[in-house]
Amino acid sequence: MPAVEDRAPIERRARSAGARRLAGPWLRAALVLGVVVVVDQLTKRAVEGSIVQGEERRLLPGVQLVDTRNHGIAFGFLPGSDVGVTIAIGVALLALLVYFALRSATPLIWLPTGMLIGGAIGNVVDRIRAGSVTDFIKLPLGWPPFNLADMSITLGVVILFLVIDHSRHAQR
Repeated sequence: MPAVEDRAPIERRARSAGARRLAGPWLRAALVLGVVVVVDQLTKRAVEGSIVQGEERRLLPGVQLVDTRNHGIAFGFLPGSDVGVTIAIGVALLALLVYFALRSATPLIWLPTGMLIGGAIGNVVDRIRAGSVTDFIKLPLGWPPFNLADMSITLGVVILFLVIDHSRHAQR
């Protein structure tokens, strides 16, 4: 009997360590998500408070700061289709969360997950608050204005593909 009693604390510690390993990626993703939302919202409020809509200010050569409103998704795609945008965002986030839940042990998967969800939430906050998203970074050559949430989403997609690709190569 003492052998069974001696194993119980070891098994509890093993379960606890496994739970911490699984919780770690979720906590890291939540931290990234939080940072993205806070920085995105702060920059949007700063722009709204300092630039009149339609005005352009030079930030760097070729980079302008503007204050525009976007009714579409990232970079102005699908303008004016609020229901379509809401459905697209919801489906994409649900798919990402399912993928993350199934593969949360994949190294660095938490980073693009946090970036993507944080960017989406940053823009959804604007839609709820103002009915549109504040975009303020304008590049040359007709590139549509965008914001830090859009940048986070775009970089998150790129990093997600790199993490998935690296994971596939590591498995071989």
